[in-house]
Amino acid sequence: MGGKWFAHIILIFVSLLSVFPFLWLLSTSFKGISENIFAYPPQLFPVDWTLGNYAGVWRRVDFIRYFVNSMVVAGGTVALNLILSSLAAYPLARMEFKGRKIAFFAILATIMIPFQAIMLPVYLITLKLNLVDNFGAGPGFLGLILPFAVSAFGIFLMRQAFLSIPRELEEAAIIDGCNAFQVFWQVLMPMVKPTLAVLAIFTFIGSWGEFLWPSIVLTQESMYTLPVGVNNLQGTFSSNWRFIAAGSVLATIPIIIFFLSLQRYFISGENDGAIKG
Repeated sequence: MGGKWFAHIILIFVSLLSVFPFLWLLSTSFKGISENIFAYPPQLFPVDWTLGNYAGVWRRVDFIRYFVNSMVVAGGTVALNLILSSLAAYPLARMEFKGRKIAFFAILATIMIPFQAIMLPVYLITLKLNLVDNFGAGPGFLGLILPFAVSAFGIFLMRQAFLSIPRELEEAAIIDGCNAFQVFWQVLMPMVKPTLAVLAIFTFIGSWGEFLWPSIVLTQESMYTLPVGVNNLQGTFSSNWRFIAAGSVLATIPIIIFFLSLQRYFISGENDGAIKG
């Protein structure tokens, strides 16, 4: 019993450490001009409450455009990841072919390669395909989406989910006249919805918060995503940290909404990745 309480205390302490930076950001976004945000000891609760920082961000920055750009990029990245990761994971989990294990472990090994190591060749390919800053028909956003359209983590997660489904269901569908694609789309995919939700959450968070790649690929301000646009506040307002905090809080709201809308699937879907393959 004592060990349980100790574990709970440790978890609460770690949780508070994790959430404190966001609470500080939220507090700073509500502090007025008269309040010193760098005061020591730090003041967590604002004395001079104001919504002027949020109003200032909306007035002076094209926040709606940044938001829409981020939604297009994150939505496209999530959709492609769900489709392509599932299509790649299905044969690795269900089909017998020569070199299947080698292919799987080769894909899995790419998790150890950081994106920064391949960023230069990816940028050159994107440049050659004319996918940089081409706003007209939207291909400029393809330059942000395609490099992250599929991931080894997504393939691994979906493969583990497919392995958890009894083969008898697949065999019954084949006896009923389903072909391989119908088995995949109509039988297996509805059964791995929790895992799809987990993959969607991780992909959305990663794509929404991506700063390095958009800041390299994009040069037109009209195509900025929210992280790049919020970072631009620093130069626009001469490091007005109240506005930067307000913009950052606004940028986190879609992530919170997206997670809350899919959280009922999160635990069960995350457990699928723990099954031995």
